Amino acid sequence: MIWDSATGTQIGKTLSRHKQWITYLAWQPMHKDPKCRLLASAGKDGNIHIWDTIQGTVVRSLSGHTACVTSIRWGGEGLIYSGSQDRTVKVWRAADGIICRSLSGHAHWINTLALNTDYALRTSCFDPKTGCNRPATEEECQKTAQRRYDEALKVCGEERLVSGSDDFTMFLWNPSESKNAIARLTGHQQLVNQVMFSPDTRYIASASFDKSVKLWCGRTGKFIASLRGHVNAVYQVSWSADSRLLVSGSADSTLKVGNV
Repeated sequence: MIWDSATGTQIGKTLSRHKQWITYLAWQPMHKDPKCRLLASAGKDGNIHIWDTIQGTVVRSLSGHTACVTSIRWGGEGLIYSGSQDRTVKVWRAADGIICRSLSGHAHWINTLALNTDYALRTSCFDPKTGCNRPATEEECQKTAQRRYDEALKVCGEERLVSGSDDFTMFLWNPSESKNAIARLTGHQQLVNQVMFSPDTRYIASASFDKSVKLWCGRTGKFIASLRGHVNAVYQVSWSADSRLLVSGSADSTLKVGNV
């Protein structure tokens, strides 16, 4: 279902196609379409559907995974990335649903994916430096979103992906160019719940069942530091917009904020 955030009422009809529960959603980036009318959904059934949210119909279905799809990312270069319990990351062309490559290496389920461009894609035309005011027209929204995405690429060089798994490891990828990983990130003693790039793309933070948060270099994947203090599994991490603060949420019922 799609909801009006201002009124809390449902917009359009209910979108129904998956045969089992839905695990993840990802919107088309604003710099690709200022209306952001396309939405990707992933399911326990192993399928990904791309919806036209205005028409309420499936534009195309992406089939190739053999188990639950646990995470998807809609990148800024026209690619969709999906991680699955079949232990692979698949790279799809959003325009036609063709699979470009399959990334292998994990020995267990993939739980989480993150792009180094996530922050620019998520904030799109809303620039915190200028007060987060929405541009007056859709054309201006698209231009601003494109500019901010391009600025992010100038900093990080290329769109990179990190995957975290039940096998206690992470892989850093350049998924648009190669099926080989840039680096394998090891150090966690239990499964990795979540990974997240800092907004400035310099760091990767990972949350794990081993009660720790670890920091890694966003370019090379090299280990930087472990942040400890939780007494139970860490489920979530989130960066502040200036990449200075990192908050973690744990099964110990606490949040901890670190000054990176």
